[in-house]
Amino acid sequence: MKHIKINICGKNISGFEINLRNSVLVLAKTDKGYVMCGYLNLEAAEKFKDAACVVKGIKDIPGLLSGKVADLTTEAKKIGIVCGMTGKEALEKMTE
Repeated sequence: MKHIKINICGKNISGFEINLRNSVLVLAKTDKGYVMCGYLNLEAAEKFKDAACVVKGIKDIPGLLSGKVADLTTEAKKIGIVCGMTGKEALEKMTE
């Protein structure tokens, strides 16, 4: 597992790249929520009322930051995140 510090709006947040057998699980986490690759189970995130977003087709933190939000939870919508934002823009909303 690789831990990467990401500076978003002057705040350090944690990013993770976890090599799996056939792919990489990528996640960036703030105090308000998280942005993750396609491994995210949105039904579970919705059940737990997490502010969570999915960015698909990525393999690393730079891809997560530049990729577009493809899906998100109700809580993520409440803080102003919309589909089509970059992962970085979503994380900025999660750090406000």
